[in-house]
Amino acid sequence: MKKETLLAVFAFFMVSLSAITVVYAIEEKAKVITISKEEEDITGDGKNEVIQLKGEPYQDDENSYLKEIFIEINTSNGKNTTIPLESGAKAALQLADINHDGVKDVFATVYTGGSGGIVDTFLFTLKDFQKKDLTASEPLDMETHFLDGYKAEIKIIATGKSYLFDLRDRKDYYKKMGLYRKGKLNEPTELMVNPFNSLEPIQLDGGKLGLKGIQRVTGIANADTIAFVESIWSYSDGKWKLVKVEVKKEEV
Repeated sequence: MKKETLLAVFAFFMVSLSAITVVYAIEEKAKVITISKEEEDITGDGKNEVIQLKGEPYQDDENSYLKEIFIEINTSNGKNTTIPLESGAKAALQLADINHDGVKDVFATVYTGGSGGIVDTFLFTLKDFQKKDLTASEPLDMETHFLDGYKAEIKIIATGKSYLFDLRDRKDYYKKMGLYRKGKLNEPTELMVNPFNSLEPIQLDGGKLGLKGIQRVTGIANADTIAFVESIWSYSDGKWKLVKVEVKKEEV
């Protein structure tokens, strides 16, 4: 084959490859969906920003699991800010003054999916056009264990208070699963404490906003829910303060 012909074939191949690459890039970009869009002043300059929560599904389906989730912010000074989040089954965005500085903050939740129902949370301020990670409150630490006589105990580390649960209403299940024998534990067994199953802004006494979190505590299986632990938090002096804890038993 002549040199000129080879060059022509090569040039055609490269042009075709470039065209395919461009089409592929367009198709990939088209997969990004806008989950929600808000227009609020989140910098404190009196002008609105455009805040969009976006995600990229694994498939061309808005109900598909989102492999990438991010917040895109167009600020009033003409600059763009992108905040990457974790992947998840779905996501939500709220704008609220959670750190009590007079300017609304960006609060996002990403639901991981699955039977556990765990949620990841993200909290940022962009006051004076400076992005700062406020980091939402952490889940409560607990000490938990089953007791003889079909009972369980949950101790909240932050308060030192313990809660006792009578679980005789599910003793047949525990006996069948080998947890108890004649009312006695076969071996020391802890309960399973989930991270936050939900975390959302809530109005506190005095009108300021805080966060309310709910953690689920389960027994020997994920479906064996024993209690829900609710905690209320307030942001003050750059850190989270625990305001209240409430523990509620799940009835079977």
